[in-house]
Amino acid sequence: MIAPQPGSHIHLIGIGGTAMSALAGLLQERGYQVTGSDLAVYPPVSTLLAEMRIPVFEGYKAANLKPAPDLVVVGNAISRGNEEVEHVLDEKLPYTSLPEVLRELFLRDRETIVVAGTHGKTTVTSILAWIFHSAGLDAGFLIGGMPLNFTRSFHTGRGEHFILEGDEYDTAFFDKGPKFLHYHPDAVIINAVEFDHADIYSDLGAVQTAFKRLVNIVPRRGLIIARAEQETVRRCIERAFCSIETFGFGGGEWRSQDLDCAGGITEFSVERRGETMGRLRTELAGEHNVMNVLAASAMASHYGISWDQIARAIETFRGVRRRLEIVGEEAGVIVVDDFAHHPTAIRETLRAARMRFPGRRLWALVEPRSNTLRRNVFEAELVDALALADRVVMAEVYHKDQLSDAERLKPENVLEQLRQRGIAAEGGGSVDEIVKAMAPRLQRGDAVIAMSNGGFGGIHGKLLRALSMGQGDRGEKINRASMNDRDLSRISEA
Repeated sequence: MIAPQPGSHIHLIGIGGTAMSALAGLLQERGYQVTGSDLAVYPPVSTLLAEMRIPVFEGYKAANLKPAPDLVVVGNAISRGNEEVEHVLDEKLPYTSLPEVLRELFLRDRETIVVAGTHGKTTVTSILAWIFHSAGLDAGFLIGGMPLNFTRSFHTGRGEHFILEGDEYDTAFFDKGPKFLHYHPDAVIINAVEFDHADIYSDLGAVQTAFKRLVNIVPRRGLIIARAEQETVRRCIERAFCSIETFGFGGGEWRSQDLDCAGGITEFSVERRGETMGRLRTELAGEHNVMNVLAASAMASHYGISWDQIARAIETFRGVRRRLEIVGEEAGVIVVDDFAHHPTAIRETLRAARMRFPGRRLWALVEPRSNTLRRNVFEAELVDALALADRVVMAEVYHKDQLSDAERLKPENVLEQLRQRGIAAEGGGSVDEIVKAMAPRLQRGDAVIAMSNGGFGGIHGKLLRALSMGQGDRGEKINRASMNDRDLSRISEA
């Protein structure tokens, strides 16, 4: 890729993605003229792009590329057959991918810290960026989510460091290698390595191969911070040429101890190679978030940030949107939005919800939407994860007609196995039908955890509106005392 000069016109195909919209902001901050296109753009991305006054074309049309831009960035969700892609190829317009643009325009002259792993990337990246910011280091960052401590998910920064998520998903239709191999990392965090992205990886071994390649490009002077208690991670880092420091609950150079959760605050002590570093306090709930905080703290310490600065930053870190985010509360029922879309993430989200909402009856509301969760590769693991809830409701598999019957997840199988364990579990029907069936059965003190990597049809707001109206299916006032678990079967019958 030949780097365009500031002032040049760069067009982003698929600008509505979280990472692509953040790249659009970085490019604009750097002085480029930016446009983009997508089928539909929703908040918070649409709000962000509107605030930046970046023109966005709805739909993919060759006319969007006239006059011809100086460079086209093709998002990894864009495939051959897209009208704009075909125009780019026909007219020999210069094109590239998001990772290539990041490397050439924002990373080449920076100390690059890449946060990788199957889970926790967005949260760890957000924590680490906040620690650097709180310490007065003007690090650049790009986060694949919306951190609550920043007004935007990106920042060019003037400091020597750049912090970003390292995604193992493929780069573009013309580059099927992982994104993170483009970033020339100086330091890497690897939080977990599990089988995911079943649409592009055949098995866990293929995922591990991708992470081994990431480890292999870290320079000798670099550092890897890795999860100590995962055998898959240990296999990935065993041939690293750089220094390695591990972290965990019971093993590793960095250890968390004396965990205490009370009043919405999680506290724990940190040791490094037997030396007590201090105690950390965080609003984040769940053991997985203890590991997220520990990983970010270990990396920040490596870069010379004092423990007092780290502790202050952790205590003031507010979290990330769509990570156990309370959307609202009506009639004593809390409705929570979470991005969990893998059985491990669902399990840890529900465990964290138990800690954050003690004493509440927990509803797990799941949309099988990700390319992994839509498939049946993790059916048994999904049952185990959802069994942590008191009530389970599953929506239909998203775009189920795109998968063969042999590979598609069968929600009815999952629900039947949960019922055999004594858990009230039903599913099926549209979002509106689910809301109509659920709302009369929700009780004061319940917590509904809605989990999807998409918008879930706006189910959060619809549930809250139904609760605020206090009405059941036919407009009658809810008599919760007369409702029982059998009423949820309406969802399947609808």
